[in-house]
Amino acid sequence: MSTTTDTSEIERAVAHLADAKRLLVALDFDGTVSPLVDTPSESRVIPEARAALTALERMPDTWVAFVSGRPLDGLVRVTEADDSALLIASHGVEVRLTGGGVDVGLTDTERVRLAALAADLELIVSETPGSKLERKPVGLGLHTRGVEPDVARAADDRAREAAQRRGGFLERAGKDILEFAVRDATKGDGIERLRKHVRATAVLYAGDDVTDEDGFAVMHAGDVGVKVGTGRTAARFRVADPDAVAALLTRLAELRGHVA
Repeated sequence: MSTTTDTSEIERAVAHLADAKRLLVALDFDGTVSPLVDTPSESRVIPEARAALTALERMPDTWVAFVSGRPLDGLVRVTEADDSALLIASHGVEVRLTGGGVDVGLTDTERVRLAALAADLELIVSETPGSKLERKPVGLGLHTRGVEPDVARAADDRAREAAQRRGGFLERAGKDILEFAVRDATKGDGIERLRKHVRATAVLYAGDDVTDEDGFAVMHAGDVGVKVGTGRTAARFRVADPDAVAALLTRLAELRGHVA
């Protein structure tokens, strides 16, 4: 199925979602409802999207969730989520359905492996100005946003070599980040868990990164996947940026409000 930017087709898809018996609105965070910024801790949902999501959350049989590669504690901060918010963090490894996080339960071997790779990546970061190391519950992320492309590629190559030398890591590349994990989970896994939890009859999922393709891959008939920005995608629809996502969410809230 081809991807379209046709506004009339997107409008029809949004109208279909608005009629869903039980609707799940699941969203990536960075680059989807928040612009990409150099300091990730300063990211916030843009006001227009926040207003639409608040309206949707107040509607019957409607749930809003964030699905992100960020660790759970960081995702809670940037989304300003309350205890009732549905959150999928660390690419599906951490799940918060009822106010509590899932214990990932690392083994001693996994902890030792992570610590060893962390030391390797810390050295790379110290020798790559502008790069940052992010520690996640089951992995590590090398951020190179703002680093010269050639320098970033060299840092990524060194990181890959270190991970291969240590062994036992799953590699995942995103926008200006290279991640290594000792556990395998995807955003698609997280979305399916959310779908089951709320017994959704239709799902909207929007995301901008390569890792969001796992989410688009689990869309069912009647669901709507929205790719934000450029790049190859399996999503049915494409919009330009977070402002366009906010407009889509606003329209969905308007239509579903009339149905409710």
